Amino acid sequence: MAERNDSRRNFLKASVAAAVAAATPVAAEAAQGEKKNVPAKKPNVILYLADQLRWDFIGANGKNSSVRTPNIDALAARGKNFTQTVTNQPVCAPARSVLFTSRYATETGVWHNGLELKKSLPTLAGELRNGGYTANLIGKWHLALERKEDGGSPGPVKAEDRGGFLDLWEGANAIENTSHPYEGTIWDRDNQPIEFKDEYRVDFLTDRAEHFLREKQEKPFFLFISQLEPHQQNDMHQPIAPKGVAQKYLNVSVPEDLRAQPGIWQAQLPDYYGCIEAIDQSVGRIRTVLEEENLAENTIFIFISDHGCHFGTRNQEYKRSTHNSSIRVPMIIDGPGFEGAQQIPELVGLIDLAPTVLEATGLPVPPSWKGKSVLPLLDKPQARQQWPNQQLIQISESMTGRAIRTPDWTYCVADLSGAKNLPAAKVYTEYQMYDQRADPNELVNLAGRKEYKEKAAELQAQLKKLLAYAGEEIPEIESAKLYP
Repeated sequence: MAERNDSRRNFLKASVAAAVAAATPVAAEAAQGEKKNVPAKKPNVILYLADQLRWDFIGANGKNSSVRTPNIDALAARGKNFTQTVTNQPVCAPARSVLFTSRYATETGVWHNGLELKKSLPTLAGELRNGGYTANLIGKWHLALERKEDGGSPGPVKAEDRGGFLDLWEGANAIENTSHPYEGTIWDRDNQPIEFKDEYRVDFLTDRAEHFLREKQEKPFFLFISQLEPHQQNDMHQPIAPKGVAQKYLNVSVPEDLRAQPGIWQAQLPDYYGCIEAIDQSVGRIRTVLEEENLAENTIFIFISDHGCHFGTRNQEYKRSTHNSSIRVPMIIDGPGFEGAQQIPELVGLIDLAPTVLEATGLPVPPSWKGKSVLPLLDKPQARQQWPNQQLIQISESMTGRAIRTPDWTYCVADLSGAKNLPAAKVYTEYQMYDQRADPNELVNLAGRKEYKEKAAELQAQLKKLLAYAGEEIPEIESAKLYP
């Protein structure tokens, strides 16, 4: 036990050293050359993604008395809970492209669903594989071409389109189009079908992950477990809980942002809660396997989502808006370098996860990546004071829009021409502005009100800087016209 504790202390020192070194280019280069800062035994990494899961439907976040997530809550009780995490593009494929490349969706080639990830970009899976890891996927990918007129498919994915996941592959590009909650098909690395029937989809994918984890691994591994739930089943137009489970949630807490708005939450919340219960049980199973296989002490476990869910309250579907219900997601990290319960309130984005993982595993971060490692936020007051605390949100499909999110404000601009077929616009109009301190449920739109024009101008200037950082042309932004 003493030897294990020493090893973990050494790893933590190495992680902190790497994070500090990243503060300047010169120091970063020096840190990469110092082999003593790289852990002798690299930690495994599991990235567990539950699709379309709101941050406030995790018990550990303390906002929902009806949700049942004891296993996910246990992660937060052991590790780091990043309570102000946002997605940089609140729709499935673009969000995943940001997650794996640490670039904005307009840079990845996937600025809306159905497009393919640029093969020239370094990815988290590829970089880990270059550093001696295996890269393994189970579940949904959604970063290969989908448009059938161009030869795309929602199912099998060619090896060159897998973003560096070149070891175990058991998935589908868009699993919601190749399966239903109790039957369907995924494909192995040779694109041979793996079918399931009469087993809930969450449990089936968990079975596949358990099988992988119980096999002897010769190298450190990166495992991406990508569940569809609690995302709606596309052709059934709602989330589907395990049989009999939704009935337990017929009288549940309704988040205040939903309660105040018309939408489809009244009919769909019971199944949404039930799906989350199944996800939590799956997380518990994976954690049990890690313990039984003596992998838990040397595995970084990350629980996250790609975007949230507003149940038709903000537009005509589930996400694709700049509201908290669309953009706020859970991010909990447990394991080597992330030990000790801590809630971290700084604003971070999905774009920051990939550099965080590389820093935590002692690997260099590609200079082209736009995100920042969150490691300096762990018990480092000075680093926390210097954290930028702002994130760029890009919107597509529902509209063409851009937003800046800070701890206190959301400021959103939109192309009011209604065009949705371009990744960006040359002219936007102020569209939404919310005070997160006074109105966290975003019920009062302040855009255009004269008493907030000075703050709007400040946020607009910051937004333009973020757009330049993302490689976009600086647009013209017109004032809101709703108020004089």
